[in-house]
Amino acid sequence: MPLIYLIAGEPSGDLLAARLMAALREAGGEDIRFAGIGGEAMREQGLDSLFPQADLAVMGLAEVVPSIPRILGRLKQTLADIRRCRPDVVLTVDSWGFTGRVAKQLKAEGHPALRIHYVAPMVWAWKAKRVHQLAARLDLLLCLLPNEPEWFHKAGLAAEHVGHAVLESGAGDGDGAAFRARHGIAAGAPLLCLLPGSRRSETSRLLPVFGEVAGLLAARHPDLRLVLPTVETVAAEVAAAAAGWAVPALVVHGRQERYDAFAASRAALAASGTVALELALAGLPMIITYRVTPVTAWLLRRLVKVKWACLLNLLLDRQVVPEFLQERCRAATLAAAVAEVMDDETVRRTQRDGLGEALACLGQGAQSPSRRAAGLILKAVAERKEP
Repeated sequence: MPLIYLIAGEPSGDLLAARLMAALREAGGEDIRFAGIGGEAMREQGLDSLFPQADLAVMGLAEVVPSIPRILGRLKQTLADIRRCRPDVVLTVDSWGFTGRVAKQLKAEGHPALRIHYVAPMVWAWKAKRVHQLAARLDLLLCLLPNEPEWFHKAGLAAEHVGHAVLESGAGDGDGAAFRARHGIAAGAPLLCLLPGSRRSETSRLLPVFGEVAGLLAARHPDLRLVLPTVETVAAEVAAAAAGWAVPALVVHGRQERYDAFAASRAALAASGTVALELALAGLPMIITYRVTPVTAWLLRRLVKVKWACLLNLLLDRQVVPEFLQERCRAATLAAAVAEVMDDETVRRTQRDGLGEALACLGQGAQSPSRRAAGLILKAVAERKEP
């Protein structure tokens, strides 16, 4: 049976890859073998990660530069492990900054493994020239959004739309009542879900602001409670920061706790990213924010060609979810916006209607994205082995 070498560089990719591992076993049999690099969810599927996924989870110029020696060392280690394992497929998930370099080197060496990438870089938003880069390095690209394959077909790369994997995450299936009972939160107490990101560079910038927001909201809601669903890579930092806040904060870990927290909450304040799609599935009104270094912000404003940061807004080409980026990521501004989505039923209803529209654009109700992706991967392997 084939050996598939997976590389997922961040927690969101870890979840996608874990679901794909399960779908590959379902479609191809329990004898499919896996090796590579991943996080907690992939470990639950049996992966023995070559090194901690957190070593690759950096973002922004100021964060990447000091990490370059470590990342280059991990790149060398990854390539050596692939040569040793001799996999049939090298399946990279998101994190193109790292995984693209792996694919480039394997192509240069003439390595026989199929090079498949899951989650197309958003070339339609910025750095469109990457289309040709991917076409030169990959055998197959699996895309989350329906408009993406045509961008790559023009460059001669086989690309398929499989649907957005967040649709099978279970984010909309949480049990809010059970969560409140489990953690001693009264049924009527307003619960705010805070999601400051999955990278240390994100949490270090957003947690102090989130703590201030909580303090401001407590004046309006004296019985306010906070929940911070987090991931293994930043759990200690999140807990340490929240311990000093004026408002009681519950830090939880694990997918079920995360989704139960969504169901129990009145609203969410979240770092921009895939989490917005999970919150949309849960039907939880939200505010999105983000902050990077001034240098990174300066570069992004010159490179990015889209109006919105949140994919939900991009899909509908209008602002359904309020965004407060960079200079607008201030405690007073965020507190006012969060108060509105917590207290104003018209605002809450309007946002939820928009979230439903955006999810329909992603293909909600269609075939499981992981199953479709697994089928395409196994088909590519079979075709490669044909005489």
